[in-house]
Amino acid sequence: MHLWGSAGNSNGQGLLQIAELAAAFVLSAIIGIEREIRHKSAGLRTYTVVGTSAALFVLISKYGFSDVLVDGRVVLDPSRVAAQIVTGIGFIGAGLIFVHDDRVKGLTTAATIWLVTGIGMACGAGLPLLALEAVVAYFVLVFISRWIMPRLPGAPIPAEQAKDSVHD
Repeated sequence: MHLWGSAGNSNGQGLLQIAELAAAFVLSAIIGIEREIRHKSAGLRTYTVVGTSAALFVLISKYGFSDVLVDGRVVLDPSRVAAQIVTGIGFIGAGLIFVHDDRVKGLTTAATIWLVTGIGMACGAGLPLLALEAVVAYFVLVFISRWIMPRLPGAPIPAEQAKDSVHD
């Protein structure tokens, strides 16, 4: 059963589907805003479009082919569209990752786009609580990693601490 109740329309264009698409838009935008604030290569527009598009594709998969379904004659597997979303986003993500001077760049951006795609797909599939949990988990990771990473053994010394230790 969907969280939104039974406000759905059998042709896939009711309040339920609008709410699912809106949830994908908002949750994806929240992550996009965080990436925008940190001046990352992909920001608000990219993440919002990816997450909303993923939800739209899932909604199309769920409802867009009902006119060709006849009991006992055509079997529709909505997971086929979802699988193609995963494949397509993997291709886009691979294009975001570069190696330069033995440093990998773009890996977190690619991974976050992957996450936003899953968030959009979850919303489109009627699983907004899972999508919300993924957003919360993302922000827990972002904020906790900023605190934990500098404290790990072998972590680079921040520039201001290195400058202070030279003058001591």
